Amino acid sequence: MLYTIAAILLILWLVGFVSSYTMGGFIHILLVIAVVVVLFNIIQGRRST
Repeated sequence: MLYTIAAILLILWLVGFVSSYTMGGFIHILLVIAVVVVLFNIIQGRRST
């Protein structure tokens, strides 16, 4: 019983670590894309006026 609980906790910890890592990377990529789009819009706006 103790080994089963330990195995379940280990699996949940690994899943949390992997999903946290990938989500962190995904959020970082989205932030970079958002900054690039904002800068692109600012440059486009200044060029057209």
